[in-house]
Amino acid sequence: MLNTLSGRFLILTTVFVMLAEVLIFVPSIARFRVDYLTDRLERAQIASMALLADDMLETDLEAELLRNAGVFNVVLRRDEMRQLMLSSPIPEPIAATYDLRHAGAAMLIRDALVRLFTRENQIVRVIGAPTRDAGRLIEVTMETAPLRMAMIDYGLRILLLSAVISVFTAVLLFVAVQRVLVRPIKGVVGYMKRYAAAPEDARGIIQPRAGVSELREAEEALQTLQIELTQLLKQRERMAQLGGAVAKVSHDLRNILTSAQLFTDRIEAIEDPRVRRLAPKLVGSITRAVTLCESTLAFGRAEEAPPGLRLVGLAGIAEEVIEGERLAAGNGEVVLENAVPPALQLRADPEQLYRVLLNLVRNARQAIEASRRPGKVTLSAREDDEAWWIEIVDTGPGLPAKARDNLFTPFRGGARAGGAGLGLAISAELVRGHGGTLELVRTGDKGTVFTIRLPRSMSGLDAAGV
Repeated sequence: MLNTLSGRFLILTTVFVMLAEVLIFVPSIARFRVDYLTDRLERAQIASMALLADDMLETDLEAELLRNAGVFNVVLRRDEMRQLMLSSPIPEPIAATYDLRHAGAAMLIRDALVRLFTRENQIVRVIGAPTRDAGRLIEVTMETAPLRMAMIDYGLRILLLSAVISVFTAVLLFVAVQRVLVRPIKGVVGYMKRYAAAPEDARGIIQPRAGVSELREAEEALQTLQIELTQLLKQRERMAQLGGAVAKVSHDLRNILTSAQLFTDRIEAIEDPRVRRLAPKLVGSITRAVTLCESTLAFGRAEEAPPGLRLVGLAGIAEEVIEGERLAAGNGEVVLENAVPPALQLRADPEQLYRVLLNLVRNARQAIEASRRPGKVTLSAREDDEAWWIEIVDTGPGLPAKARDNLFTPFRGGARAGGAGLGLAISAELVRGHGGTLELVRTGDKGTVFTIRLPRSMSGLDAAGV
């Protein structure tokens, strides 16, 4: 009960209402004391009127008048004269004097609290203004025990009433919190538990119904999260199935390409000049295909293999990429240019760098061909004291908005229609393995520019886990 939201509201409400009642109680008890003393002054004034009507009162009658007024004596000041109207023996000396005519609120509260917590019965003098202008002032002496008992009785009644109000208010708030907050929160928790038990069941997705705006926002946020998570789980399931299929295809394709690789060894022995010129390229292509199949099979078991870094000539790798894409273009509408300085060398894994450049150049070529207009793809490079920079520039139509938003996300960042969206994701991963970065510099109607940065220092490679 105490650990529940409604239970804590119940306790806090009771405490706060009681605190408010205590703050009300203090000035109330001070007001009650003033009223009590004022009533004694009025009774004393009425008793003194009997003396004004008859100057000679019997002792017994005077004592009865004082007893009814609850005082020992009455002094009335009229016409600048202070006159003892009624008197009786005072059992002990006067302990304090209170002038109600000039007392402020703070002083009245202080005097009330002092009287409430002082158990000793004392004799006090009280001064006030007579009612109906019956003189300048009226002064009485009285004992404090009856006043204190009356204040205690009044205070107990006030506290009892405060407790009843506190409990009643707390119960009302408890019921309101149960209906307005706790029930909707329990409903949200129930939806979360059902969804956690069966994420694929659409019935577990919450339907916002709360009338409280904050709770409705929470329900809408949970609904969005559940929908996105359901889609992600379905996508991962499809990716797992696709991964299994790709692994099977890659396994069989590797066997076929291995057989083809054996035949290329014999083709290299043919004396025909054209065959001798094309055979190394065929061997290289088949070797890369076998390596790619093996890498695909390894991908399902672990991450991309660490790069085998060594100094390589970038111009040769770039020329191989450009020449292969020229053969693929065929129609001559796409101009492919290798602008890499012939002497430029960098530290990289040649096979992985070839895959990165091939993905980027091929994407650029296919984008230009899809636009059905002539274009150009340029592969260039430069170096400085800190890094090597490789730039792939094309004059194509630019990347679509969806591709820009998820550029390096597998299966979501496809740069062309029908693409799987894996090329850029794989390329970015391979570049990160070199301790470098692959960035989209700009894209638009005038073309697209990608930049690869490979660090010269080994610290970047250490950070990449190489």
